[in-house]
Amino acid sequence: MEIKTVKIDKADELNMILGHSHFIKTVEDIYEAMVNTVPGAKFGLAFCEASGPCLVRYTGTDNELIELAKKNAFALSAGHSFILIMKDMFPVNVLNAIKNVPEVCRIFCATANPVEVLVMETGLGRGIIGVVDGFSSKGIETESDIEDRKGFLRAIGYKQ
Repeated sequence: MEIKTVKIDKADELNMILGHSHFIKTVEDIYEAMVNTVPGAKFGLAFCEASGPCLVRYTGTDNELIELAKKNAFALSAGHSFILIMKDMFPVNVLNAIKNVPEVCRIFCATANPVEVLVMETGLGRGIIGVVDGFSSKGIETESDIEDRKGFLRAIGYKQ
């Protein structure tokens, strides 16, 4: 057994969801969840098939994001994992819809942060054992930090 780190390649302004699923139908069902939840959503989705031809299956609404999702999924090559890369939207807007897709087993992360994925490789194949989502904590928030947090959420429209 070998543990590897795979860095997700994406621009800072892009958000992503990394998850685990169980069936090739995932690609079409996540696509439908996305377009039904956020009209005009810009995204690319790639899914690592874990049986049969073991291909990276893909779809989306934006060719550049589709290519990025395919590239990252193939770098992971972890059975039944999927990566959804989004532009001009936040995971919080689609996360419940994605979790409600019948094939989705778990979500590893939903973030715009830099991500490193810990992948275990055996003679059988690869599996995701965890993720590093962003950076380590640098301290405890102060009263000023609380004000900044509340202001930020209101500035982006998530609180009134």
